[in-house]
Amino acid sequence: MSKRALISVTDKSGVVEFARELNNLGYEVISTGNTFKTLKENGINAITIDEVTKFPEMLDGRVKTLNPYIHGGILYKRDNKNHVDTVDEYKIESIDLVVVNLYDFEGTLKAGKSHEEMIENIDIGGPSMIRSAAKNYKDVTVIVDVNDYNMIIEKLKNDDLTLEDRKRLSYKAFSTTARYDALISAYFAGEVGDDYPEIFNLTFQKEQTLRYGENPHQKGVLYSQPNAKNPILNYEQLNGKELSFNNLNDLHGCLEVMREFKDNSDVVSVAIKHTNPCGVGLGKDAYDAYTKCYEADKVSIFGGIVGITGAVDVETAKKLNEIFLEIVVAYDYTEEALDILKQKKNLRVLKLANIEDSLQPYDMKYLDGKLLVQDKNNLLVEKYETVSKIEPSKEQLEDMEFGMKVVKNMKSNAIAIVKKGQTLALGCGQTSRIWALKNALENNKDKDFTGATLASDAFFPFDDCVTLANEYGIVSVVQPGGSMNDKDSVKACDKYKMTMVFTGTRHFKH
Repeated sequence: MSKRALISVTDKSGVVEFARELNNLGYEVISTGNTFKTLKENGINAITIDEVTKFPEMLDGRVKTLNPYIHGGILYKRDNKNHVDTVDEYKIESIDLVVVNLYDFEGTLKAGKSHEEMIENIDIGGPSMIRSAAKNYKDVTVIVDVNDYNMIIEKLKNDDLTLEDRKRLSYKAFSTTARYDALISAYFAGEVGDDYPEIFNLTFQKEQTLRYGENPHQKGVLYSQPNAKNPILNYEQLNGKELSFNNLNDLHGCLEVMREFKDNSDVVSVAIKHTNPCGVGLGKDAYDAYTKCYEADKVSIFGGIVGITGAVDVETAKKLNEIFLEIVVAYDYTEEALDILKQKKNLRVLKLANIEDSLQPYDMKYLDGKLLVQDKNNLLVEKYETVSKIEPSKEQLEDMEFGMKVVKNMKSNAIAIVKKGQTLALGCGQTSRIWALKNALENNKDKDFTGATLASDAFFPFDDCVTLANEYGIVSVVQPGGSMNDKDSVKACDKYKMTMVFTGTRHFKH
């Protein structure tokens, strides 16, 4: 008895050539609907599914393969006498190879089709056949990936398709149906408005195997979420080495800060080191913005990442090339500027699609078997409320907003000291807020802080930060407020003739 292959595919790439090879190897091909039509038009010897099921396709194709003549032929154990006797009794013939890829639910989702079209692109028979074949992998070969066609044919020709091969194909098959169902689950969660479902289904596709992880002894891989909207890591690499695990993590931090300023008429330049900003500058053009960014911290920027929300020209490229940088990311580059940056063959030069608002609903932290999930921190401030006797000037309010956009993206405890659209000193990741301020000030003793603004990611538990800020000439403070001791900080501001504004919005980032 010849072996039989069931082929039912949405993606018809290479299927004609694959089926022809199966014919040549003596396989009888069973097929469905448009797949059958494609095969017959190209001279493939095939029979329709209803010749096997003895029942016509019905309900607009919704029911065609859900039949004992199909699933019995796939699922019976060839080495189990009871199974063999049963299929013989009911004249069910074996199906030895199942080739299925599914209705394009993902493509329909990305195209933003109507709910009715989404429903019609949920495959029922396909996953059932895949799962049946994958379950019975000891006797049946299941293929869900067009990229496996050539490998399968070569192994069949050489009669060396092993049990281990079929197990690996089974693993790929179950991964495929799991991913498919996760996409459907996530879609329905959105349809019914279940933001934090009882069962939280996510699926990711491997995009890149990295050289290593955070450290050389750790493995690293980049995965992508297929249903992500407006992903921020959306760039074209124009020069340099492959991005590493740390590069990608730092790049994400850079783009998050750049996103805060996406609606500014000025250009912003951001320097990042170990995911934290080390310099941020607003300017009339890329050169002006980068100059402010560089001068904000000439030490920490070395070996960091620089982002610019504008086009890099020749003069900016020359200045960027004066120091060692891992990555430069910008909206565009003149041809001459790109030639200059390419003089450093290892410098990763990225052209970024314009940054849009984040449409990802979640911020997540994986904790060794547990997953913490929260809303994205998309709110900058609730309101600006002056709590001191002295009102802030228009310029001070502008610096307060600038400072909050920066400090929001720093690891807590975090302090940003800014003036006229430039960071002067940044202190982050400290276990005490006064230490964060001291680090910022003491590491930048060459700076003139007279008239500067201090932004804090969370409230002041004591008045010590205000007192120290006053000693350095800082005249305005913006912070969330909310401490039991708020009155002490406000009283200190009034004593030193400083202005203080509460925002009502904390920005812890751990």
